Amino acid sequence: MEGVTTLVGQGLYMAVAAVIGLGIARILKRDNTLGCLIAGVLAGGLLPVLDYDTGLRAENLHQLVFFVILPVLIFESAWKIDPDILFRWLGPILLFATVGVAICALITAVLVYYGIHHPSGFPWIAALITAAILAATDPISVVTRLRQSDANEELLTLVEGESLFNDAVAIVLFTFTLSIATHSVMEGAVATEEVVSSAAEYALYFAVIFLGGLAVGGICGLVTAIVILFLGAAGAALMVLVLAAFGSFYLAEHVVGVSGIIAVMICAMVARACLREQRETYLTHAEPTLEWLSLLFTALIFVIMGLVINWEMISDQWLAMLIGIVAAIGARGLAVFLVSPLARFVGPPVPKNWRLILSWGGLRGVIAVALVLSLPTELPYWRTIQSMVFGVVLFSLLVQGMTSTRLVGMDR
Repeated sequence: MEGVTTLVGQGLYMAVAAVIGLGIARILKRDNTLGCLIAGVLAGGLLPVLDYDTGLRAENLHQLVFFVILPVLIFESAWKIDPDILFRWLGPILLFATVGVAICALITAVLVYYGIHHPSGFPWIAALITAAILAATDPISVVTRLRQSDANEELLTLVEGESLFNDAVAIVLFTFTLSIATHSVMEGAVATEEVVSSAAEYALYFAVIFLGGLAVGGICGLVTAIVILFLGAAGAALMVLVLAAFGSFYLAEHVVGVSGIIAVMICAMVARACLREQRETYLTHAEPTLEWLSLLFTALIFVIMGLVINWEMISDQWLAMLIGIVAAIGARGLAVFLVSPLARFVGPPVPKNWRLILSWGGLRGVIAVALVLSLPTELPYWRTIQSMVFGVVLFSLLVQGMTSTRLVGMDR
């Protein structure tokens, strides 16, 4: 009973900090994420004064992030995308999410590895984990401003769809590289020859978990739509959708052994496409509920980031943060401008004035923070990766997010 009381107290403390963060964002007229980050920093400063321990530790965040937060965030993002426009831009979106992510991750890994230049303390696998995390984009600031300015709906779908698929692939890549890293730590250093010889096995494993996630997600989406139509009630439909977000992830990860994030994303898209005629009937409460759940979890993630970050980290790791910022921004820009000309071969061409929006508007946000908070502390380089990612996210919030308003009129 005492453990439950402590858990409730911790949850209330962070929830109150999140609400205060939303208030700060409103006062400052900035993004909610920045307000929640400020609230988290303030809440962290109050902890010694209140003599209160939140119980949050780097080693116990992985389960919270992957089993509670990410499924809801991915499901909500996938649900709100218009399936008709998404299908039109599916070719370019998949191109950005596959070839684009691969190019971005590779460039980032190279720049980070040679920037840190500490092979024993920061090996290639650490650079690859960092690159996978920083490949995940969160252009919420740009999307919000585009919506407020009644921007082109196809541009909105391209930006949101690219980010969503980008996040899903980046999370799969992160899980894949992290499994290699943790295996190496447990088994000892893996010889380069062994890694090279097993590259084909790793590639096959990656393909299986990715394609398996697609299959599981498609089946779960169909089942979700059928159950909602059978129950025929708005309240029941909402309950089924929330269960689908968590259930599709659990089924994929722990029963089938494939990517839960891909399954959640496809589940939401398939269910939304099958239920498009019920948006004004059974699904009247679906989008508002998913939206507030997403807002809650996003706010909590940035409050946790504020609790974790400190001035000692910034003073000790400032150079690593700068390296991460340069690598992330440069790699994203190069990837977008290299891949964009190829889009016309798989779908509509990407206008030149949209490419800067995709590049500079590819902020790092909640997904990157969620992933880096889930890093196991057994990895000797986890602190360096966390510092770099925090630095990039801070740059996104304070520089990219605040200058993105200048991009809004570029789609006209």
